[in-house]
Amino acid sequence: MSFSLSGGSATLAATLASAGLLAASIPSSNASAQTTSAVGSAQTLAPITVRDAGGGALDPVEGYTATSALSASKTDTPLIETPQSVTVITADQIRDQGAQGLQDALNYAAGVRSDAYGLDSRSDNFAVRGATPTTYLDGLRTNYQYYTSTTRTEPYTLERIEVLRGPSSMLYGQGSTAGVVNMVSKRPQAETSREVGIQYGSHNRRQIQTDLTGAIDEDGRWLYRIVALGRKSDTMVDYVRDDRLVFAPSLTWRPSSRTSLTLMALWQDDKSGSTAQFFPWEGTLLDNPNGQLDTRTFIGDPDWDRYDSRRRSIGWAFEHAFNDTWTVRQNARWSYNHVDYRSLYGDSFTLPGGWAADPLNKRLIGRYAWGSDTTVRMAQADQHLQGKFNTGPLRHDLLIGAEFTYAKHEESTAYEDPATVPLIDAYNPVYPNYTPPTFFGSPAMRQRDMGVYIQDQISWENWIFVAGLRRDRSKNVVDGSPSNDSRATSKRFGLLYAFPIGLSPYVSYSESFTPELGRDAAGNAFVPLRGKQWEAGLKYESPDRKTLAGISAYTLREENRLVADPNNPLQSIQAGETRNRGIELELKTTFANDLDVIVNYNYLDVDDQLEGQPRHQASAWGKYRFAINNTPGFSVGAGVRWFSSFRDGSGPEVPSLTLVDAMLAYDTKHYRLALNANNLLDKVYVSTCLERGDCWYGARRSVVASVTYKF
Repeated sequence: MSFSLSGGSATLAATLASAGLLAASIPSSNASAQTTSAVGSAQTLAPITVRDAGGGALDPVEGYTATSALSASKTDTPLIETPQSVTVITADQIRDQGAQGLQDALNYAAGVRSDAYGLDSRSDNFAVRGATPTTYLDGLRTNYQYYTSTTRTEPYTLERIEVLRGPSSMLYGQGSTAGVVNMVSKRPQAETSREVGIQYGSHNRRQIQTDLTGAIDEDGRWLYRIVALGRKSDTMVDYVRDDRLVFAPSLTWRPSSRTSLTLMALWQDDKSGSTAQFFPWEGTLLDNPNGQLDTRTFIGDPDWDRYDSRRRSIGWAFEHAFNDTWTVRQNARWSYNHVDYRSLYGDSFTLPGGWAADPLNKRLIGRYAWGSDTTVRMAQADQHLQGKFNTGPLRHDLLIGAEFTYAKHEESTAYEDPATVPLIDAYNPVYPNYTPPTFFGSPAMRQRDMGVYIQDQISWENWIFVAGLRRDRSKNVVDGSPSNDSRATSKRFGLLYAFPIGLSPYVSYSESFTPELGRDAAGNAFVPLRGKQWEAGLKYESPDRKTLAGISAYTLREENRLVADPNNPLQSIQAGETRNRGIELELKTTFANDLDVIVNYNYLDVDDQLEGQPRHQASAWGKYRFAINNTPGFSVGAGVRWFSSFRDGSGPEVPSLTLVDAMLAYDTKHYRLALNANNLLDKVYVSTCLERGDCWYGARRSVVASVTYKF
């Protein structure tokens, strides 16, 4: 596996080789460290997995309260010592809340609007602090492009999800001003754990899944994990499936107590379509003489429409401690993603929000035809050296790293405007004969990114100071066209004081940059989006580590963000400086070991130039464990999500909304029986209406029963 960079080439093998040279050049801190390493090489005791809030950032967590994370510093750092807003969603929370996708898993995360575009079977859509974050898996980005080349992540494969809010280019290079959503895969565990489960639910959902892990040998040097899932399902929209096959094996080798290598692979096939029909304002949110369009309505072509994807990846996570001071790590992954996307969707744009093809009766709707056959190949490697040492009274946690990414995007597209696509009665669709457009290939696009970074977390008494600097070069080349080069230097600073009573006030500054691909309607190339954020907050962690609470206030400024072109609704232009300001409150706690509670509130003051977002948002989730007739293991959960009204530019006002979720479960040593209901009251709602003319329905009620056997 190799990829070229401007001025030379770099290979993953060469990176590992250089790590080996580095190992030889760094002496051990003392003789005892060498002796320990030698003994570890001869005999390794099986590691002990601890399932509690005090575990490491890669360990399973019992309950909802994780106390450390990797995303905010690329090191295992306690949240109470992190001068930036971070939310961790654990595997237990994902399971209890019945998340069917990444979007669902973020329903109760502070600062996140999880249904920014309602139910969209093509991709998980969510906003953080008013913008779309960059998604990562195991510290490496998942893709550069939007839904035409992405596959939705299966939450059953994840150990946790970390939401790092705010610009984060100092650690991750080019990325969104919203921050990072980093998904952490399930990894092999030394403690044997095996389960198999089945599900049946709304929309004829039938699913079987298994998760197997444990040690292969008696010494615990080799660990394995196999996660697999198969699903057949419909969706709330006619003719749109949600079928999936997933196989995710991983293998860990620990030759000594100082060295580990984990190989991870993923094989995933999805057969789906587009639940988004791009319906106009009139008939969804605004009045239409024919009433409101049914959420089940499908106006595409049953034989042509699809969103089928194939995802393959293989990679590793390597770690070696030279001594008690220096540790080297590398995360690397090669991935392949292919998406066959075809859709006939509503013309809500010729007459924004209305019915250009049938302005009087408002039944017949014009349709666009869009097809995209896309393949994306990516090779990535992020390697760093971590040093923990003292200089006088100062304690340092130093990180020096380099990151390389190569991506190749190949695409064939097909397009047809409403003038040549047959009209359809949206209130009583009868699907006419349709001849699809022809696909035409586009020049391949190549993305090359290289970044070097240095960060130091300095502690003195109760003070913690974080400073980091990164230099990036990003090169985008479309075959046959001049390359688009971007260079950026990104900074990060943070200051925190950790009171012994568990309170930690902090202030931080961070930056981001995002190369914007493409051109405006006049043919002008877009320039990079830049973001700058100031944040101040207060965190609290209880002595028993069962309560985490925080409040933060931030000001986020952006330059050159893409917004809809008022003269060309399907094109974009770049805005000048825009500003977001907000306040976020978050609480996770456990009362008397019986009641788990999550409470969030977000206030967002968004610049008028930006896409509409609710000004106020709040959510609360609780899970109570109890016994019946002295039989323990019962639990009941309920959640409420509320959004204030908002509008996108000159679009219609989307009314305020309250949604209710619920869960009932019974757990024994070997069995778990559960019933989950999202949108319990089956609220029919519009999640957003865009200024350009289209509205998006939110997900209707989903009820899923599951049985899991553990052995």
